[in-house]
Amino acid sequence: MKFHGHSNIYVGLVHLVVSDLDRSLDFYTDVLGFSVLEKQEGAASLTVDGTKALITLEENRDAQPKRTRSTGLYHFAILVPTRENLGASLTRLIEKGYPLQGGADHLFSEALYLADPDGNGIEIYTDRPAEKWTWENGELPFVSDPLDMEGLLKEADGKAWGGLPAETVMGHIHLHVNDLQEAKRFYTDGLGFEITVPFRHQALFVASGGYHHHVGLNTWNGTGAQRPPVNVVGMKWYTINFPNHQRLKETVERLTSLGFIVEKVDGVLWSEDPSGNRINLVI
Repeated sequence: MKFHGHSNIYVGLVHLVVSDLDRSLDFYTDVLGFSVLEKQEGAASLTVDGTKALITLEENRDAQPKRTRSTGLYHFAILVPTRENLGASLTRLIEKGYPLQGGADHLFSEALYLADPDGNGIEIYTDRPAEKWTWENGELPFVSDPLDMEGLLKEADGKAWGGLPAETVMGHIHLHVNDLQEAKRFYTDGLGFEITVPFRHQALFVASGGYHHHVGLNTWNGTGAQRPPVNVVGMKWYTINFPNHQRLKETVERLTSLGFIVEKVDGVLWSEDPSGNRINLVI
């Protein structure tokens, strides 16, 4: 997973608020194939390699259901290493009778779409080799062709389910925002991502190091969409990982110079995009 490390900036972890922790753990472990790294009263962290958390779950039994027509999480995307791994996930979803919301061939990747029991959007995908991506003037096409489900199932045929591979990473995050121009200013001028799919179908995709996208942004819930209430299920925050202290320091200076707030709480750096999506900035 060469685009999720080294000199790149990328999404590391997503923190979700859920209404029933036990129900969510059953889904994320039994259906998707994560393992529990740590569990305490009302919270748990999930891993694939036994060391690093990719998802944290926080229970709030009084939380309201996920809101439509608001900013926040569209989906987080779990990147598996091979097409066979994606086929195995598809096979598992079918075996468990868990509903898919769809699938797509984006040319640079193949993807399955679903939601967790609280309606948090999830993508499970695998990348095609980077040398096969079709760049034109530094841009990639916005394509959602039908997914070859039969081919994926054949890739995994006869393979025993063993959960998600240890090499699985948080591939990207896709967010509802309320203003694409302001989002662009924050994510490119501020955080330092580069545009890879510009302003098509009310969406914008940005990345680091030549990836197709580490962050997707859209106004599909409406330009000017409201932030969700505090007491609601969904994404509470996510992390962006930086390769070193100098890169992080430069980013903080850029964000501050542009008028965006960066605050340190108990030694941890936090910022927030113009649509209210909260971000933990980490090394």
